[in-house]
Amino acid sequence: MPKKRIYEIARELGVTSKELIARLDEMGMPGLKAANSVDEEEHALIVNLYQDEETAAAEVPQAAEPETPPEAPDVEAAESEEEPEEKKAPKPKATGDPRPPIVSVLGHIDHGKTTLLDAIRHSRLATKEAGGITQGIAAYQAELSGQRITFIDTPGHKAFTGMRARGAQVTDIAVLVVAADDGVMAQTVEAIDHIKAAEVPMIVAVNKIDKANADASKVMNDLAQRGLMPEAWGGDTITVELSALQGQNIDELLEMILLVAEMEDLRGDPKADLEAVIIESHLSSGRGPVATAVVRNGALRVKEWIVAGNTYGRVKALLDDTGARAEEALPGQAVEVLGLCDVPTVGAQIEAVKNQAKAKKLAEQRTSAERSARRVDRQPVTFDDLFRQEDEEIVRLRLVLKAASTGGLEAARREVEGLAIGGAELEILLAGVGGISESDVLLASTMSEESLVVGFGVGADGKAMKAADQAGVMVLSYDIIYDLVRDIEQAMKRRLAPEFREVQIGSVEVRDLFKIPTGVVAGCYVADGRVSRRARVRVMRQGSEMFTGDIGSLRRFEDDVREVASGRECGIRILGFDDVQIGDELIIFELEEVER
Repeated sequence: MPKKRIYEIARELGVTSKELIARLDEMGMPGLKAANSVDEEEHALIVNLYQDEETAAAEVPQAAEPETPPEAPDVEAAESEEEPEEKKAPKPKATGDPRPPIVSVLGHIDHGKTTLLDAIRHSRLATKEAGGITQGIAAYQAELSGQRITFIDTPGHKAFTGMRARGAQVTDIAVLVVAADDGVMAQTVEAIDHIKAAEVPMIVAVNKIDKANADASKVMNDLAQRGLMPEAWGGDTITVELSALQGQNIDELLEMILLVAEMEDLRGDPKADLEAVIIESHLSSGRGPVATAVVRNGALRVKEWIVAGNTYGRVKALLDDTGARAEEALPGQAVEVLGLCDVPTVGAQIEAVKNQAKAKKLAEQRTSAERSARRVDRQPVTFDDLFRQEDEEIVRLRLVLKAASTGGLEAARREVEGLAIGGAELEILLAGVGGISESDVLLASTMSEESLVVGFGVGADGKAMKAADQAGVMVLSYDIIYDLVRDIEQAMKRRLAPEFREVQIGSVEVRDLFKIPTGVVAGCYVADGRVSRRARVRVMRQGSEMFTGDIGSLRRFEDDVREVASGRECGIRILGFDDVQIGDELIIFELEEVER
């Protein structure tokens, strides 16, 4: 029997996949996903159920029509009272019309990422120049059934994460390319970790299915072992089997991208404030600073003043992926931007301003702030500084772990994951084989809290150390696994708030009282031990605790002293407590930190 997917049935019914899935869930068919396939009987059942439901829903308003106007305000008020959170939830989302999704393609170096991008570029270009030759900019648009998709042509997960490390959320959807003849490799795992860290939907393109030794089921199994259960196996991860070299199933991949975009409800409003990000920049000998920007919302227009990071300029020209001039770039579009004073940083966000004076002032302020931050970041980072955090009940140490071999990586990971420390958790952002790279440091720097990059049997290259210095990320290398585990354990403990115990150092009798302008001084006799100026004091009266606090002053005769020994008299003023009485006992104690 021929099978159909839910999103295809939604098109038949003239609704979005999201709407159909929600309606089917209400009608007692939960758990369906847009890419799920159903047989002919289930297809007919869904259509009949939906149409019956629509017919029933259409009849209700006619009967209730006379009562609708007066009841409408009360219904709205009741909804706002009962479900305030649901009313507020849609507000952060972009308004306007559906916009093209912005897609990044990642994967292992030999698994066909470039071939796939080329296949899409040449078979599904939205527009072409005469002769079919395109201008090679860092992004371009493909088209399927009148709907467009913007692809960012980045050199892998390093650039993908580099933009995010600078606070730019560029990508809407990530396509992970995995070769069917190789399966999941080391760089594939790194790409998965980077996509998860970015929290964007993922589609897996199982490439090279035309090869004789292709084994798509092995790829599925590899994905499932890493928590990415394929939809074909009942999970949430969409997979598409294709051959980029042969151009096989390219349309199906584009279909899945558009499906995810529909489910994500990506929208843009050209009248909204500009949200655009620099994804590539360089200095051209003939054109000056050139930047490629992707617009997420609002519109980027010729002749308007913009600020991109710490540089600014007036937009002289916008060029699309064919090299054609455009007057504006709308949500979801990518363009080359000419007119900036300097080359902006990749990941810089673009802001439109009213005039040159405001643009210049804002750029100068950002330059000054960047210099100040760089001076602060250059201060040496110590182990104690990095893990000092006392305001969370459960603290987390986030770790990027690299090793010289698979065996070494497994051993190190097993040991650190086996650490059990109450109140502290370990989260491994990435575990991979090879030296510590700039990409590893960038991933660590994207976390809201400080993270640690650790190498077992490997070190960091020059670029990685420079990036670590700029981002304030700590990089450590070990040759002995015992040292690595010991320091990770120590780091987790140091992130916890310290624990203390009381150590009694003396006992004092109150024999007299003296009033002074600043309070009351107790005339005391040290019956046992000693009294230290920096110690704490507990006031006991007939066996009951009256007050616990700090010693404000400690004197012998007319002199301030640091300590008074047993058998001597002294004067003690207690901070915040003047109700001390003759006959009270003062317990003198210190707080001693307890090793966790």
